[in-house]
Amino acid sequence: MDTTIGKTTGTWINHDRIAESLAHLRERRPLVHNITNFVVMNFTANTLLALGASPAMVHAPEEVQAFVAISGALVVNIGTLDSAFVMSMSLAARQAVATGIPWVLDPVGAGATAFRTRTSLDLLALAPNVLRANASEVLAIAGTSGHMSKGVDATISSRHAVEAARHLARASRTIVAVTGAVDYVISADHGVAIEGGSPMSQLVTGTGCAATACVGAFLAVEKDPVLAAASGLAVLKAAAAIAARCAEGPGAFQSALLDALHRVSRDDLAEHVALRSV
Repeated sequence: MDTTIGKTTGTWINHDRIAESLAHLRERRPLVHNITNFVVMNFTANTLLALGASPAMVHAPEEVQAFVAISGALVVNIGTLDSAFVMSMSLAARQAVATGIPWVLDPVGAGATAFRTRTSLDLLALAPNVLRANASEVLAIAGTSGHMSKGVDATISSRHAVEAARHLARASRTIVAVTGAVDYVISADHGVAIEGGSPMSQLVTGTGCAATACVGAFLAVEKDPVLAAASGLAVLKAAAAIAARCAEGPGAFQSALLDALHRVSRDDLAEHVALRSV
């Protein structure tokens, strides 16, 4: 089911619009600057290449500001966090805001430790265009979680974080993308649910990080962050559904996911992804 959201910008979000955005991305091949974690760096880069973007994995504080300035978008992922990464992330995010480069924050494991939660909140204060997180991370950042996150894995259904996401969107003036079995892209007043994908995504390390990178790639070519987030998540869900049809296990699924991302079409989106307002 197609839906219309983003009423404040007049943007129509449906399968056709997402397909147009994907074609635009593949034509432009935007440079996406990633400050991401060591566990997923290779998979993230290959995800962006398969999607049609050009990845750069640049972390040194001495050069992140210069690299942001020549990039189409910035992806900040706190997975393997340390003090040097925090410095690079802060410098890059500040440069992105100062120069009008869109950026997306992935607060991996927020709620697991005070350091992660504090870093997530500090980076959120630097005004990312999109916050992409699982339900546990969203609840931890919003201050509504009644338990300690076990780490990077989601322990709560994404639908249980929708109201917390809406609160964050209003308070932080950002778009919040909550991912899970169903993905939700939430603005202060509107939202869309994105249904599809495959449970096998949970068996491959870095699929959430890949989702963040996909959102970053679409931010580089779409001015509306709601459309960018919805496009990135919808395309990845379509690719996951396609990959699951031929993969016998998680190893084959990872390779098949990259292959599917490379060839996702408008018809694939219509077949494998449902959109509805929330």
